[in-house]
Amino acid sequence: MGFGVFAGPGQHESSDDGEVYARRAAGASEPGPRRALFGWKRHAPGPVGKFLRDLRCVGGGLRSPGPFLMLATAIERHLGKKVRVARLGSGAPVILLHGYPDNLQIWSELAPMLATQFEVIAFDWPGMGNSEAWPGGATPFDMAKRLLALMNDWGVPRAAVVRHDMMRVSHLVVMNSLVIWDEETSWEINLLRRFGWNRVLLERLPRAVFFRATRTFLPRSYRLPPELRRDLWQCFQQREVRHFVVRLCAGYQGTLPKLQQSYPSIKAPSLFLWAGRDKHFPVAHGRQLGALVPKAQVEEIPEAEHWMALYLAEQVSARISRFLGTSDAA
Repeated sequence: MGFGVFAGPGQHESSDDGEVYARRAAGASEPGPRRALFGWKRHAPGPVGKFLRDLRCVGGGLRSPGPFLMLATAIERHLGKKVRVARLGSGAPVILLHGYPDNLQIWSELAPMLATQFEVIAFDWPGMGNSEAWPGGATPFDMAKRLLALMNDWGVPRAAVVRHDMMRVSHLVVMNSLVIWDEETSWEINLLRRFGWNRVLLERLPRAVFFRATRTFLPRSYRLPPELRRDLWQCFQQREVRHFVVRLCAGYQGTLPKLQQSYPSIKAPSLFLWAGRDKHFPVAHGRQLGALVPKAQVEEIPEAEHWMALYLAEQVSARISRFLGTSDAA
């Protein structure tokens, strides 16, 4: 998971031309998966067997008090394709970029906090969430081009992404991401970085992948709000979304060494904010990234796990706001 922080002048009007989903309270709990795994799958050898044996349905636990509110969204059209977008607040634009298996609703807690100071824009990447796929590749460079196209449509003049040849960089924030080619990751990520297994797991075992993610991205004591779980799963279970994610993973894996070579040329003030207990991308990723980027700050939230923007939104918001204020003053 990662997101860019984008600074630009003033507000702009939404180009919404579709259905608007009202900000709403969470509903009743959604049951977990009921399909039993065949014995040979439960006892399969190697990483796949470990993946299946470790699979658990996320059950009880604690979550933030009070009703959980989802982001109000609208369907916009960009390049003739539908893109789900959430907009709130006013001020300099802040654009939030999600990973997988999540979508823009993973920012439901953080976005309103940032919106007290900024105009916040979150969207489902084309090909993911409830956004239609765009033609073309699925490498980080292709994704950066799509982001620029959206920014042009929105009238956001300056942006920040991890790519050295973009001249519209203002600020950059990266959280808990695969950014270093040869740094250690979890066995789950190692497995998903292999194209063959990646394709098999995402195309044939999407429920296993999804529930393993929700189990390892959050502390055991936190219960994913049912409304959020439902939205994430309904998007991720779509065959076309999973097919795009397979391509996305392959494109990222193939270009990561080249991408890593570009880090020293990033000129924007950058904050690499890492979860101290991230089970998939250790803090060493953030530290190595910080050593490669000239104007970088590396901060760690020791008690945090991968989806810290969801359940530790106040801490994450405070650190991002402080970073933007300090770097702007500088």
